[in-house]
Amino acid sequence: MTHNDEMIPERPAPRLTVGPLAWLRANLFSGPVNSLFTLLGLYLLYVLLTPAIQWALIDADWIGTSRDDCSREGACWVFVNARLGQFIYGLYPGDEIWRINVMFATFAALLAWLAIPRLPFKRWVAQVTLLVFPVFAYVLLYGGHFGLPVVETHRWGGLSLTLILATVGMVAALPIGIVLALGRRSQMPIVRSVCVVFIEFWRGVPLITILFMASVMLPLFLPTGMSIDRLVRALIGITLFQSAYMAEVVRGGLQAIPRGQEEAAAALGMGYWHRMGLIVLPQALKMMIPGIVNTFISLFKDTTLVMIIGLFDLLGIVQAALSDSRWLGFAVEGYVFAALMFWIFCFSMSRYSQYLERKLHTGHKR
Repeated sequence: MTHNDEMIPERPAPRLTVGPLAWLRANLFSGPVNSLFTLLGLYLLYVLLTPAIQWALIDADWIGTSRDDCSREGACWVFVNARLGQFIYGLYPGDEIWRINVMFATFAALLAWLAIPRLPFKRWVAQVTLLVFPVFAYVLLYGGHFGLPVVETHRWGGLSLTLILATVGMVAALPIGIVLALGRRSQMPIVRSVCVVFIEFWRGVPLITILFMASVMLPLFLPTGMSIDRLVRALIGITLFQSAYMAEVVRGGLQAIPRGQEEAAAALGMGYWHRMGLIVLPQALKMMIPGIVNTFISLFKDTTLVMIIGLFDLLGIVQAALSDSRWLGFAVEGYVFAALMFWIFCFSMSRYSQYLERKLHTGHKR
């Protein structure tokens, strides 16, 4: 009896188990019920998307400078094109727009340096981003120094104002929320009580009320002759409001860490802040990424409420443009543009958070 010592060459997998057909069969047509729902979903998409695509792309007008150039039955993107500069920069002087572009280009370069894994000196870049860049951005945008003309904050607006409000709120709310969460878990009754009162107060009041108070009521309590810029008041209100929500997200992450981690660190002689900063918080923050990003996305969308106190963010500047008698009747195009801009930034934050989850995955995910 003879035997063959050679390995039998591997055979290709059956056609219906790999490739697009296998994916469709496993996910969309795995049974009669799933197949029925798949076909029904495809039909609904056809019914809903066909007229939308027809209106937004095929029958749309793209080129022109006035409403007279919108002669077709579809969307008039000429309106968005004609007002694009105002939608992005608000009422910022046209010959000074380069200052906004330089500020955002610098910020994007700093973020890219921090995001790309192999670049060196990340600690120094992070310190520059948090400590030096805010001063640089304020001097550049507001002016009054180095020969730059002053541009009052009431002239800031559009997408650039939305990004400023959201970025400052995110950067400031996270550390405040961490401190509040640690304070709420503190063993000191006074510290814990102060943090609980702060969190419950700011979470129990609508943001629109806080903005009204910051814009209308706060100046009444200031000494005569003293005033605080309206944009600064809005930034303070948004930051304090979001920090209360951030504190609860952080507290949930801290409670998910086994107490033995902190006890083991204490047994090694580590103090409270060393235990939190080196052992507990690094583990908790990785688990809190979805909740933190969810809060950031909510903050980004809540910036539209500043419109009620006279700050023209992206949505506010779009609504202001719709009141122009030369462009009456194009509200849908303006709102679609604003919605698309918000979706792009929110979706980008969501995708980046998923990247961080995969990169920092340490076995918590099941």
